Amino acid sequence: MDKRYTPLSVPEQLALRQQAIDEVLAHPEWPLGRVVRHLRTTLRLTTAELSRLSGVSSRALQDIEQGRSAGTVQTLDRILGLLGLRLGVTRQSAESADRGTDQAPSRPRDIARSG
Repeated sequence: MDKRYTPLSVPEQLALRQQAIDEVLAHPEWPLGRVVRHLRTTLRLTTAELSRLSGVSSRALQDIEQGRSAGTVQTLDRILGLLGLRLGVTRQSAESADRGTDQAPSRPRDIARSG
């Protein structure tokens, strides 16, 4: 845990984890970089800590968070898998088609709970 924060009890950590998951699921429009950064910062992890926990290099995490790289499906599954999430693909909704997007997004953006 980032040393800038005071340590949390286990119930507090679990509540924070659930909050992070709920916020990400409530915003499927967020780009993947924002999702990764939100999860990392909400869980009070440094890039180095998330790197160690997920097995993804710090540089790859930074590139994903800053939008320089979309990351691979395997990389994102490693990161999201820490919270019981996985990357998913869904059909484009009629609403987004009405907004003028004629084609599906170039990469999957929806995140679904594994189950």
